[in-house]
Amino acid sequence: MLNKILIVDDEPDIIEFLRYNLEKSNFIVDSVFNGKECIKRLNTFNPDLIILDVMMPKMNGVETCENIKSNPKFKDVIIVFLSARNENFSQIACYEAGGDDFISKPIQPKLLVKKIQAILKLKNAIITHKTINGITIDPDRYLVLCDDKEIKLPKKQFQLLSLLFSKPGSVFSRESIISKVWGRDYYISSRNIDVQVRKLREQIGSDKIQTIKGVGYKLLDQ
Repeated sequence: MLNKILIVDDEPDIIEFLRYNLEKSNFIVDSVFNGKECIKRLNTFNPDLIILDVMMPKMNGVETCENIKSNPKFKDVIIVFLSARNENFSQIACYEAGGDDFISKPIQPKLLVKKIQAILKLKNAIITHKTINGITIDPDRYLVLCDDKEIKLPKKQFQLLSLLFSKPGSVFSRESIISKVWGRDYYISSRNIDVQVRKLREQIGSDKIQTIKGVGYKLLDQ
């Protein structure tokens, strides 16, 4: 599954430079020009990682980070600060706001990509081995534990559960599930998604996945 990155910077040249290098490394990339636009975009783009410039108009990076981290829905999103200012006090302010890492300008493309890949790999390792609502997923072993009982799932049901597990409490639309699990080039009806969820509930219990009528599904986080 491809990771999604949101770039937040008020300099178009920086955005294009970052977008080119990240898309070349198979990330899905979106961008906005300030903190206020970032807050709005989160609900529609739902990124795995945000590259956030420190010095911006309307809402600076530190304020934007504090706003994001105060929202329970987005508190686990990784935030990497980007700034030409590399003084200690600037970095401390970014970390205190909830930032996960700091990259100084001028940007070295290979270093940037490697750092982001390492951060996401670590996050995915942590996420996939923690327990949410009695469920633990180990993707390397294709293993699901539900209330300490090993569950064997077909490939697509495993991928569907992994998707819901990646953002517990967040709603995934049927269209989003089709795109992320089956791919845009594969035709599958919304009704088929409902059938897959029903079969998944038969395996893990009916009280762990909630239906949001007319929208989709979410994994309950408790």
